[in-house]
Amino acid sequence: MKKRILLVASYDGSLFEFRGDFIKHLIANNYEVFAAAPFFTEKYLQKIKHIGATPIEFNLQRTGLNPLKDFQTIYELKSIIEDNNIDLVFPYTVKPVIYASIAANMCKVPVISLITGLGYTFSGLTTKTKILQRFNEALYKLSIRKNSVIVFQNRDDHQVFLDRKIIPKSQKVAFVSGSGVNLKQFTFKEKNASDKVTFLLIARLIKEKGIALYIEAAKILKARYPSSEFHLIGATETSPSAISEDELNHLHNEGVIIFHGLQYNIEEHLHKRDVFVLPSYYREGLPRTTLEACACGNPIITTDSVGCRESVKEGFNGFLIEPQDLDALVQSMEYFIQNPNKIREMGINSRTYAEERFDVNIINNDLVKLIKTELQR
Repeated sequence: MKKRILLVASYDGSLFEFRGDFIKHLIANNYEVFAAAPFFTEKYLQKIKHIGATPIEFNLQRTGLNPLKDFQTIYELKSIIEDNNIDLVFPYTVKPVIYASIAANMCKVPVISLITGLGYTFSGLTTKTKILQRFNEALYKLSIRKNSVIVFQNRDDHQVFLDRKIIPKSQKVAFVSGSGVNLKQFTFKEKNASDKVTFLLIARLIKEKGIALYIEAAKILKARYPSSEFHLIGATETSPSAISEDELNHLHNEGVIIFHGLQYNIEEHLHKRDVFVLPSYYREGLPRTTLEACACGNPIITTDSVGCRESVKEGFNGFLIEPQDLDALVQSMEYFIQNPNKIREMGINSRTYAEERFDVNIINNDLVKLIKTELQR
């Protein structure tokens, strides 16, 4: 009889877009996969079914704290685990990890949880985030200490969990290089040097992702090099630190940036642009967009900070800058404008690095081995 694996996510799109290859890999290894998310659009409901998994909805308040609703979520997940005879639970992102871990522990079902980054609350930038950080620490301590394995996407986050005593040193952990990138889907395309160097940032449109810094750099460089282009892709947000759509449209109309809004044909945009930029100071796991840019053959400019630094070998496939350092960002971007021949060379190096470290098959093999080992205990 096939062992049953329950993936728990905070939204339906991530199950297919970020974990679709992992689901296929599990099914190919003779596991039955159940994919849980708070609400399924018809689009992703059909996509999840099409790749062979069973979609399951549960209620989750993605933002904010409501103890009554949170307890309801835990008991709903507990029922899902029991009703479907789940053998192992695999949650990722903050709330699914916390609530699904508690629910699985109540059912005495093993959990392998994936920490995909500590995000906004662990950045500790305001009094509110510091309070949320302490609260999340307490919830993590309560929920994940009984988990079979905790998987991290970078060693910095593991160290934070040790330093804050969220987990003991004896806790079994593993490391993977992000969610990986499908090298057949994100194909390599060699860059050709030209007088018009184009830059691209793809991210949630919040200040912590370095959007405002990128815009300031664009203003400076556009004045020096009028033919250069600064492209921006992302959906507008309701977060307190969101960059407003009106402001972005205004900058677009002024010719400072080229704002594309939300896009799905990411590979096409990466192939059309020369250099990928992500000046994030958010506590990333390992940003998927940088992995996709590496695979497509774009040099990378990103920050020497948690999660981001893993995607760049300094001077080999791009540059690392200090977070919120406008001068360093401008200098790194200007380097490619003044040395367009380096774009092709570093782009080839990016693809090589992606093949060595970020191939989704390598990462999924590692995760399946962890699951297999746990279920054989």
